[in-house]
Amino acid sequence: MAAVQSSNSASDVFASLNAQSRAKSTDSTSTSGAAVQDRFLKLLVTQLQNQDPLNPLDNSAVTTQIAQINTATGIEKLNTTLETLLSTYHETQATQAAGLIGKNVLVAGSKLALASGEAEGGVNLAGPADSVMLKILDAAGKTVQSQNLGARDAGSFTFTWDGKTDSGVGVPAGTYSFTVSALRGTEKVSADTLQLGTVSALVRNGATFQLDLGELGRVSLDKVQQIL
Repeated sequence: MAAVQSSNSASDVFASLNAQSRAKSTDSTSTSGAAVQDRFLKLLVTQLQNQDPLNPLDNSAVTTQIAQINTATGIEKLNTTLETLLSTYHETQATQAAGLIGKNVLVAGSKLALASGEAEGGVNLAGPADSVMLKILDAAGKTVQSQNLGARDAGSFTFTWDGKTDSGVGVPAGTYSFTVSALRGTEKVSADTLQLGTVSALVRNGATFQLDLGELGRVSLDKVQQIL
């Protein structure tokens, strides 16, 4: 009896599947992962029915191909799940950010918004300090006022500037900047400047959100270090 001949090998089946998958990606009416898996199984069954009895398919090759298509289907399902989780996260992030409108926040920066004779800023110390020196600068970089904020514990704290120079003269409202330096004995303590702003609006920036702090500009939600 003549043996049934087949030009399809196990690798041919998977190659055919890949070719159809690539064609599917360019089709505007693409099928789901389940349809791709079904197509693969039909091709495999057809090959099994027409295999050469004297040269049957390698069981390990078939098992590997089935594992691969299952992995591809699993990845597609995982991607769908991740997209759902990300969508939920963004919605939660938007809700939390909206709750900050009208509140004061501390973010990294060195600007001071002087209005009605008062401005507030913040400092974050890496360790306790015996003294923290503050310098307030105008737009030209000239020192407007210097003061010792005294001993402070590690962590963040706020300060208030009365809008006056060292000689007690008031300065115009506007945006100023400041620097800080801290000492514990004779050793320097790392000190970061924090600017305080009032959240006036929430602005979407791609997949993230930014807080509008008025004259202090916009900052990402993840940059907020403290809510006051």
